[in-house]
Amino acid sequence: MEAGLYVLVSGQLALQRRLDTIANNVANSATSGFRAENVTFDSVLSRESIAYSSKGGTTFSMAAGGLVQTDNPLDIAIQGDAFFAISTSGGTAYTRDGRLSVSTTGDVQTIDGHPLLDTSGSPLQVNPGLGPVTIAPNGVISQNGGPVGTVGLFKLPAGAQLLRAGGAGLMSNSPAVPVIDFAENAIRQGYVENANVNPVREMTRLVAVSRTFEALSSSLDQSDRKFDEAIRTLGGGR
Repeated sequence: MEAGLYVLVSGQLALQRRLDTIANNVANSATSGFRAENVTFDSVLSRESIAYSSKGGTTFSMAAGGLVQTDNPLDIAIQGDAFFAISTSGGTAYTRDGRLSVSTTGDVQTIDGHPLLDTSGSPLQVNPGLGPVTIAPNGVISQNGGPVGTVGLFKLPAGAQLLRAGGAGLMSNSPAVPVIDFAENAIRQGYVENANVNPVREMTRLVAVSRTFEALSSSLDQSDRKFDEAIRTLGGGR
């Protein structure tokens, strides 16, 4: 098979991954705290000096989503670039989705049931019998006028490799750093953060990538027909 076909196939695989990523962004445009994902590709030069598309690398937009006031005391959002930490079956994940609930035993958890962690990385608990909770900008949780815990805020290290963990969660290959200075990061009680996805822009990208994918598919079909014709010619029409 000629090298051109391999180039077309590598490009098609790259576009398919990009299509999947854009479609996931669009599907989660209403998911609180969701970080938009992007895939970047580089050319890989073979020993025959032929450029193929690489497997691609994943990046996440860290732009803040808009805050929406809910007045629900168990909804919290972050002003700044920090993250909440949650405990999952795969390890600690970081999220901007602050829609919380309190179990009958007092466990503070996300709406997906993942325990919310404090600054030391331990699950947070409150007393269900002490009434509503108040959460200060520095994360201190109070009930009946007294502190009962502190919501942890964490910053992801620059250059850390991130992986998607559930809807709005991210996992880092480097430990996150607890926030101790609340001049640039703070918690807003009674608010949730929207996804930072621009649906119109993502749909425009989806159409453009789809058209390019179709063009590559057409080129592959034409190449297949040329090979079939060449085989029939070389085989004496058999």
